[in-house]
Amino acid sequence: MSVTSLNYSHHGYWQSLPQGRVYWQPNFLEPTLADQCYSQLESELNWQQHKITIFGREILQPRVQAWCGEAVYTYSGLTMQPDPWTPTLQVIRQQLSALLGKRFNSVLVNKYRDGDDYMGWHQDNEPELGEDPVIASISLGATRRFVLRHRQSKEKKEYLLTNGSLLVMAGELQSFWQHTVPKTKRPTAPRINLTFRQITR
Repeated sequence: MSVTSLNYSHHGYWQSLPQGRVYWQPNFLEPTLADQCYSQLESELNWQQHKITIFGREILQPRVQAWCGEAVYTYSGLTMQPDPWTPTLQVIRQQLSALLGKRFNSVLVNKYRDGDDYMGWHQDNEPELGEDPVIASISLGATRRFVLRHRQSKEKKEYLLTNGSLLVMAGELQSFWQHTVPKTKRPTAPRINLTFRQITR
């Protein structure tokens, strides 16, 4: 059965950080609906494992991913051509836009297959994201740690991204903070993460 609508919770809240803002809602999607979205996306998307350039070296990304929407995206020497919106992504995008009052024209979907798949420290500050981008992240599947670190003060803020949770990064966050999804030695099931964004050029 396809996902045609979302009954989502409005019980999130904005947190002000030094030079940035985060919207946090651990129960944006209730577990049964989150599981349904996971199953649909796992079959709908064209999963790829790309090579990227880090410190002058080409490496395979430690996760698989899909890029969907209306714009080309370039980061770490990788240029991604978009696949069309899938029905499930369209439904989630519409609900996010209604909640946040923000239009998103693209989504990067990462699948973390196990605890060895991870996302290193980085900022989503590519020029095509514009100034002070709003990036909305929805997690499906296994719980993983998400850590923010201020580039100057080294202050850290940590979240447990549970099944159906929503975390939105906004304000000056991408200019002053880095973020990571670290590896874990604990046995863990797969996780799908959707990061909706607006490509401005």
